[in-house]
Parts: sequence; structure tokens; C-alpha cells
Amino acid sequence: MQKRVGIEAMNLYGGIASLDVLALCRHRGLDMPRFENLLMEEKTVALPYEDPVSFAVNAARPLIDQLSLEELARVEMVITCTESGIDFGKSLSTYLHPLLNLPSNCRLFEVKQACYSGTVGVQMAVNFLLGQTSPGAKVLVVTTDISRFALADPNAIQEWAYSEPSSGAGAVAMLLSDTPHIFAIDTGAYGNHAFEVMDTCRPGPDTEAGDADLSLMAYLDCCDGAFKDYARRVEGADFRKTFDYLSFHTPFGGMVRGAHRHLMRKLFKADPDEIDADFEHRLRPSLAYGKRMGNSAGGSLYVALAGTINTTPPLTDPVRIGLFSYGSGCCSEFFSGTVTPDGQKRLQNMNISGALERRYPLSIEQYEALLLGDQVVRFGTKDAKLDCDIIPEVWPQSADGKWLFLDAVEGYHRKYKWA
Repeated sequence: MQKRVGIEAMNLYGGIASLDVLALCRHRGLDMPRFENLLMEEKTVALPYEDPVSFAVNAARPLIDQLSLEELARVEMVITCTESGIDFGKSLSTYLHPLLNLPSNCRLFEVKQACYSGTVGVQMAVNFLLGQTSPGAKVLVVTTDISRFALADPNAIQEWAYSEPSSGAGAVAMLLSDTPHIFAIDTGAYGNHAFEVMDTCRPGPDTEAGDADLSLMAYLDCCDGAFKDYARRVEGADFRKTFDYLSFHTPFGGMVRGAHRHLMRKLFKADPDEIDADFEHRLRPSLAYGKRMGNSAGGSLYVALAGTINTTPPLTDPVRIGLFSYGSGCCSEFFSGTVTPDGQKRLQNMNISGALERRYPLSIEQYEALLLGDQVVRFGTKDAKLDCDIIPEVWPQSADGKWLFLDAVEGYHRKYKWA
């Protein structure tokens, strides 16, 4: 009998501040019909004293705190998945390790492949668990990415265009094991599609470049190709019938809707009414958190998965979810798994929606003050002391020593504190 593995516990962290992206688009004078295609409402804005490490730890700590000492001792691997790294050599996982009080016999490393990185981490964890190298072990996989913009260049705003309202920040922490309470992976059910394309890239640590139209076409090609490879491996796989729900990598909701429409037309010659009804039922729930956080890059698919699990009607039986992961450059994967009524209740108990509601809503003036970038610790900063009063109203008032922030950088070494 094939061993069951997958996500035992899961949490999403969407920061402490948000911005109304409709107000931003009006402020920037963007085309409103085009904005409406983004299917966005808010985005997470990272404060200067927040970075990929603090986001990752704040996502993971609630999961670690739930473990007994015996369970904690079985966390034997920590994989950070990010394109927002802070060092060319040292991985983010080495910072997570002491901040989460993890055992010393951990394997610590980081993976990068644009927005596909989270799925790389999940599949590496799955294969480690299936390999039974260390029976009963657990793997902590954390996706963490932050987008930052700056007003230093007067021409920059026009170049950002519609990427500014859709680019957010966020982290997703997943504990994988052979007790997949939240999401059981369909072992061996996957399909890959990859090719070289210069759709988006990061030519420098703090810069991003790309071709939005080319990225959309690569995304569509990969969605088609990855599902075809899945269907080749999984006998009887049917895009319309096999999956009760779907969760896709979500740069913005309109791209997901376009990919779904592309597949429904290509595979079934479906008419517009059928496509719209199918999207509303199987994919709309996946946008619940992404439309409030913006694109969280490596974790975007898992933000979508959390939205699907938490916001669908109460489950009475297990359901199968089809997942599509895409990373620019590019690599993609279509895979699947199941969620039970118990898994839905467990994830709902994390109160992800409540945490997003508690974020401080920035005004446009406060947001643009942050865009000046004076307080931001950038890649390669040697020494710095962070100003936690830059916007006093944002600072959490009741963290009870469980919220991590970046306090200083000393000789390139980042120092963190609990608030």
C-alpha cells in the first residue's frame, strides 16, 4: 500500500499593513477596466523592519508552537523557498532554525526557481518522506517573498504600471509528514512543463524586469503542457471531472481566469456560460486571500490552496484539488491531492482571515512615504538600525512576544527581536 504523505499543518502570514489597490490605481491614473481584470482588492505592504526572514518565522511559529517536544524533535529538514534572498551563500533557513528553536540535527537549505520555488520545496519534502530515509520525520517548508518599490527614479512609476497594485508580500509555512491532516498529496500524480524564456527576471538583488505579455503566454503554454503531462501519467485524468476544485499560481486573478478559460476552450470547446460557471465554482474560492495580499511569488499557489480549503462550503466528504504551479524562466507543474472535512476545520482554526483583517490600512500618503526607501535594508547592507516608529500606528499592540521583526544589521548579520 502506498504511504500517505502531505501537509500536516499550514499557516499563512500576510504582514501587518495593507493598501487599498483601487485607491492606488486611481491615484496613479491607471485604466480602470484594465485594473478590474486584476481581481484585486488589497495588497500587503512590507514595512522596513520586515524582511523575508521575519515573514517566514511569523508564518511558521504558530505551527511549531503546536508541536509537542517529541514532535518538534522530528523536524529534520527546513526548506526556505524564495526569490527574495538576503545572501548569495547563507540561506534564510539558517536564520529560521534558531528563531524557531528547532533541533540541531536539521538539514537547512534554500531553493529558488521564481514562483515555482514553493512547489520545488514541497516535492522535495514529499520525496524525502516517501523515501523513508528517516521514518516519522517531518519537514518544514516555508515560502517567503517581498516586493518593494521605490520613488527614487521619477520614471519608475510608469514602468511599474499594473505590477505595483498586484505585487504584494507574504509567507506560507507548511509542515509535511506522513500524517497529512490538511492536504494529502496524490503520490505519482503530477505533470511538468519547462522551457527557457525571458518573461520576468531579477538582474539585481533589488530590481525586477520583464515582459508582461510574454509572461502571460508562457503561463498559458505551461498550464496546457503541465496538465497534458499529468494526464499522460494519470490514467483517466479529466480536467473537468477529476478535480472538485482548482488552485493555480496567482500573480493576479485575471491571469488565473484566462488560463482556466484557455484550457476549457482547448480541451472541451466549452461555451462562455459553462466556463464562467466552472470558474465561479472551482476557482473563485482560491482567490480569497491572494486578492487581499497581492502576488506572494513562491507562495502564491499555496495562498490559493489555503483560500480554496478555507472558503469553500463546509465539506462533508473528501475532495480532490488540482494545483498548477508556475515559475518564470520557466518551470511548471500540475499535481493534485485531497482534503477532508477534518482538514478544512484544522486550517480554518488558524484564523487566516482574522489575521488579514487585523492589518493596518495604510493611506496613500503613508504608502508613498515608505516608497522613498530611506529606511529599507537592502541586499548587502552591512550595518543598520531599524526605525520601528516610521509609521507608529502600524506597530502591533498585542503581539505578546510572538511577533518577529528585524531590529538591526551588524556586520551583515541580521538581528531580530520578538515584539
